[in-house]
Amino acid sequence: MSDSPGTTNWAKLLFLGVIWGASFMAVSLALRGFPPMTIAALRILIGALCLLAVIRAMGIALPSLHTSDGRIIWACAFGMGFFSNALPFTLLSWGQTYVASGFAGVCMAVVPLFVLPLAHLLVPGEYMTLRRTISFLIGFAGVVVLIGLDAFRSAGTDFESLARLACLGASLCYAIGSIITRLCPQVNMLSLSAAALLCGAAMMTPAALWAEGVPELPTMQPLAAVIYLGLLPTALAQVLLVQVARSAGPAFLSTVNYQVPVWSVVFGAALLGETLPPQLFAALALILGGLLLSRNRRARDLPVKPLR
Repeated sequence: MSDSPGTTNWAKLLFLGVIWGASFMAVSLALRGFPPMTIAALRILIGALCLLAVIRAMGIALPSLHTSDGRIIWACAFGMGFFSNALPFTLLSWGQTYVASGFAGVCMAVVPLFVLPLAHLLVPGEYMTLRRTISFLIGFAGVVVLIGLDAFRSAGTDFESLARLACLGASLCYAIGSIITRLCPQVNMLSLSAAALLCGAAMMTPAALWAEGVPELPTMQPLAAVIYLGLLPTALAQVLLVQVARSAGPAFLSTVNYQVPVWSVVFGAALLGETLPPQLFAALALILGGLLLSRNRRARDLPVKPLR
């Protein structure tokens, strides 16, 4: 694995931040035509079908169930499907019906902070060093400045408190999913990702049908948003993050978490007519400062999967 990320990996990391950042906007648009669980089920199902097509075209097989390691891998895939896809996608889709998208953006920046204590307890050799903790806190402070305290102001809705807990719960889910990924036995990551999405689709599709029924065909905008969520931040992003993690390392990949809220604000201003916050540049300075401080080549950080 190279110590230097290189121009190609920086470009891929930037693109990952863009498509994941745009997913906040896409969820808001999808909610205009689909209920929350259906959005989660459709994006996972689309992503699973795409990744299955990719690994088939590349001649990669799904993990085997005929060996003990294979069964452990499928157990990890089930855990990833639940904690990295089914549950957080549902929590975020439901949460964004009651709270500001800015609050969801802040919650995604909390993911690395959840990973630190979990990795300290569960992953051998992963420790909460002072440098690592300070770098994540600086980046998180930048995200809070970017979104602003208005994201935490009550809108008076009946379910707002539960929705905020749901968004924070989604961040915790992503952190748990990252731990499961790290503890999984060695296996082709695209094969594992396809298996995880397949498990997630198997969970969410019947659950969404039972809870919300067969959705009516919506207008083009919500339909396009769901297709986007399945193709780019769920399927394509999975391929790119595997490439970046292999060539530049999981520590480099984990820095994408602080890009996501920045791009969500940019897309909201450019395409949804939201006002660009005046504190944007101060927030970017804090976020980039946290990223630079976290680039400790001797540290072995976990790959953290943000909102898709």
